[in-house]
Amino acid sequence: MRFQQQLTSRRRFLKRMGASGALAAAAPWAVPATALGNGEKPPASERITIGFIGVGGHGINRNLRMFLGQDDAQVVAVCDVDQAQIDKASAVLRKRLGEGYTYQNTRDWREVVARDDVDAVMISTHDPWHVPMSTASVRSGKDVICEKPTLTIAEGRVLSDVVRQFGAVFQWATEGRSLGVYHRMAELVRNGRIGKLRRIRVTLPDVRNAPRGGHGAADGTPKPVPPNFNWDMWLGPAPWAPYREGLHPFHWRWVSDYSGGQLTDWGAHLLDFSQWANDTERSGPVDVEGTGRRHESGLYDTYHEYHLKYRYADGVELTIDSGGTGIRFEGTDGWVGNASWRAPLEASSEEILRSEIGPDETHLFTEPRGEQRNFLDCVKSRRDPYFPAEVGHRCCSISHMGNIAITLGRKLQWDPGREQFTNDDTANVMLTRAMREPWRS
Repeated sequence: MRFQQQLTSRRRFLKRMGASGALAAAAPWAVPATALGNGEKPPASERITIGFIGVGGHGINRNLRMFLGQDDAQVVAVCDVDQAQIDKASAVLRKRLGEGYTYQNTRDWREVVARDDVDAVMISTHDPWHVPMSTASVRSGKDVICEKPTLTIAEGRVLSDVVRQFGAVFQWATEGRSLGVYHRMAELVRNGRIGKLRRIRVTLPDVRNAPRGGHGAADGTPKPVPPNFNWDMWLGPAPWAPYREGLHPFHWRWVSDYSGGQLTDWGAHLLDFSQWANDTERSGPVDVEGTGRRHESGLYDTYHEYHLKYRYADGVELTIDSGGTGIRFEGTDGWVGNASWRAPLEASSEEILRSEIGPDETHLFTEPRGEQRNFLDCVKSRRDPYFPAEVGHRCCSISHMGNIAITLGRKLQWDPGREQFTNDDTANVMLTRAMREPWRS
């Protein structure tokens, strides 16, 4: 029961500090029928209450279902701008927990964040909302697990600072560090099994053939907003634009107002492994250059082809090319990697593959049961999860740097300490974006 008392005390303390900000009042709610516990679940005093903000495909099929599988997690609120998605999430809850299970549903995320009885929030929205919702939740005394990536480098810096200031537990919601192949890969590199690391090769998906016959197929023609869908709230801090088909609920990823494309979306997975193995997860490269292609017409305008080269201060080279989901680490004594997402581990020798990591060597923190389990454990222990705010911010920064370098068409020098480009004022302007009123990070 101690962890629940600690969470309650922390929320009250932050409220007294005025940390919650101007949030809307919470809607009426009912205590779940299972609140007192039964033979299958721990009592409510030993459970972590979670509000779910964004229940699209991944929000339901990955995040909601995974938390429902944890006995010490309790769903108390479900929020989405699209009533159809709320209905889908409600169907999952009824099937799993019974028709009598009660919880709040709303289309305004501020109602979830304002609730005193919510310990943590799971944010599964599109990218422009990740940091504003996360920082509002942290300032209101809540811990946060949020889908990746950030939208800008500047936003990531704000998020990391706010998480540290308020002592929150924050997890970027990716399963990568829980997967044995990538954990093993990183430990082999960190413990010198391929000698001194020289080069990291990463491939990320090429989406030229994405929706409806071509990445640029959606023409961006304004359409009527679907019923029971809050388009203005969906846009949030992004620039105002009319509703267009080909965005909701998935393909916004190919529009630069809402995403950095596959370079940021998939980059948050594979570039994290790069940083992890290279022991640079709280730093980054010192320069970047590259080229890319995007469609000249249509709604989708993120880079669908890209070729980037980065250099770290110690001379390690990182290359990113579109056309796959593989990663390979090359050193002075061999190489290790895999050909595609979750594919078996490969290496230049059987000796590397069979190598054991000794008790006195580097053992990297992981949780094989996944990011949701890791988050719940860390909420209780107050330890940083395996992919915390700062580490995720530094990972996403690599992708954002790449997009900026491609757009400007020139090599950029980067200072990881100051998080500024040292040779290009225009590039530094692109570290942030204006946010539509009244939203802020």
